[in-house]
Amino acid sequence: MADGASSSGAASASGPGGGGGGESVVIDYGRRRTTCGYCRSTGQTSISHGLWANSLRADDYQALLDRGWRRSGCFLYKPEMERTCCPQYTIRLKANDFICSKEQGRVLKKMQRFLDGELDPLVGSPQNKTSPTKHSLTEPMNLPVSKISKTLTNDFQAAKCPNLFEEDEFISCLSSKINVAVGMCFQVGTLGSDVQLPKAVVKTVKPQLKKKVGGASQDQKVGEPVQDLLYTCNISFQIVAAIRRALPKEKDANHSVVADISPNSIAEKLAMTMECHGDIAGLAVKACNGHLNFYSVTNKTKQNKTSIIVSTHAPDKSSSSKQSSVNKNTVRVPQKRRKLEIKMRRSHFDPEEFALYQRYQTKVHKEKIVSESSYKRFLVDTPIVFVPPRSGDNTVPPCGFGSFHQQYRIDGKLVAVGVVDILPKCLSSKYLFWDPDFAFLSLGKYTALKEIDWVKITQEHCPNLQFYYLGYYIHSCNKMRYKAAYRPSELLCPVRFEWVCYDIAKRLLDKSLYSVLSDCAQIQDEMPQPQNSHLDTELSKNDNCESPIDEDDEDLSYDDSDMMVDEEMVRSESNIDVMEDCSSIIDIEDVMMDLNGSRVKYKDLQGVVGRIERRHLEQLERQLSKYVKVVGKELSDRMVYSL
Repeated sequence: MADGASSSGAASASGPGGGGGGESVVIDYGRRRTTCGYCRSTGQTSISHGLWANSLRADDYQALLDRGWRRSGCFLYKPEMERTCCPQYTIRLKANDFICSKEQGRVLKKMQRFLDGELDPLVGSPQNKTSPTKHSLTEPMNLPVSKISKTLTNDFQAAKCPNLFEEDEFISCLSSKINVAVGMCFQVGTLGSDVQLPKAVVKTVKPQLKKKVGGASQDQKVGEPVQDLLYTCNISFQIVAAIRRALPKEKDANHSVVADISPNSIAEKLAMTMECHGDIAGLAVKACNGHLNFYSVTNKTKQNKTSIIVSTHAPDKSSSSKQSSVNKNTVRVPQKRRKLEIKMRRSHFDPEEFALYQRYQTKVHKEKIVSESSYKRFLVDTPIVFVPPRSGDNTVPPCGFGSFHQQYRIDGKLVAVGVVDILPKCLSSKYLFWDPDFAFLSLGKYTALKEIDWVKITQEHCPNLQFYYLGYYIHSCNKMRYKAAYRPSELLCPVRFEWVCYDIAKRLLDKSLYSVLSDCAQIQDEMPQPQNSHLDTELSKNDNCESPIDEDDEDLSYDDSDMMVDEEMVRSESNIDVMEDCSSIIDIEDVMMDLNGSRVKYKDLQGVVGRIERRHLEQLERQLSKYVKVVGKELSDRMVYSL
């Protein structure tokens, strides 16, 4: 998907600074218009600056990112913010300040449950529509209660202990089990047509209420395992009330069936039904004063014996005792734990990664043709010069600086690849592709959280590397706003290149999609002081931004944000505007240029090549002025601009 990147150009930079040896070399600045991949405009409304990079020092690319640039392969591009249809703001997060939300916490717990063998790998995946596991959980056909969620029942069966679930999810499963038992006890028609059976509501028992409801099982004998009351349900009282309201209207009702309608008798009947026909994940169910109480069993041996596989069918009386006997002897086999490995590898072509990328693009993004050449150009080629780690040097991380592919393997199977750049101040997330069969794990969100963790850990060895860059934030595109969920984040001002707290920037962007974010003095008094990081004013010390992952289902995340630029399309594009006058006078005297392999500053150019025609000189000056304006004075003085 094209991002409106700009025309061809290249530059190279030499000179002092961190990031290792070599030099940064770029070729010819240009500007280009294209259709927008975010708002799907019909015209060429996306406008960007562009450069082709032969080589880039890590610190030079860091500085470019902090001026709103980013890369697609070896192509560098920067949206022309005041003119493009969808302004794109660099967004970053200080890893040590990251606050994990409840939703993000659920993603981590879901992965842990999967690795522990507690989550069916098919739940949530597209393939599970015909899964035998799900179809074996057939619903009772004769129950007057609401249908049970198959997925929740699946998860409920896989549980060994309630604390493996979010509390509300577990309680929902328990309520569904009670509804099944109610349906078994009161078949359709036995109570009359007007009797509407209520739905069960399970509540957590607070410590101060345990004595009132029954702190421990009343018929517990001396020497038996200790049982702790966890949940209770008063469904029996509600059933009695519903029956009594309907009885006067149902003169012909079968009173022999409903003769005993006290809460105690109904609670006992439900408890017996659940014990015989329902798996309640190691909990013991008891009837107590009309309530259904659920206790945890602390004896593991007894718990395993009562953890049985459930059938939600209601068996007839002749087979119930046999069915109960079979179920009691059926012990759940513990699931095998899975192993997750995360490895950081230098960017290179890997056939296994390319095969995964093909599956991802065709199944998730519906692309018909995915070529090896486009994959290499987009995600393998990189201009960033690799800097190896140095013993005793705390300025370079253990993996070094450069472009990397972070592989995620589960039991040896490659399930996701995060394409990232490791730079002097940050991990810049560029793209993520993953196995569609594992979409239920929300790998876009999960890998983002792991990348944040990587920055936290690496900062212990490399104190300057403390930021996580998520690429571009686009306020006008709803699919791209998910990045602001990684809090507290900052957006880059497109004019002064200062970092502004997202909460403040959002108020400006709500009024105008293009805003000078650092013009926030008028609203700072109304909000808490933003947690801006102190940045050195020198461009070479700014941070970098790239787009992260995508997400998958919930993870429409990062991978959608990093736009692939077709190199051939860009190079063949002739609509390059380099003639526009600059609004202000820009010093280009010290711009370093490549001239037949020699490094020459612009001010010395005519002394080296001789007199240049005025019209050609003016054209070169305009082009260099634009180049200096978009990359910054300091970078243009040390990067090599190849004509």
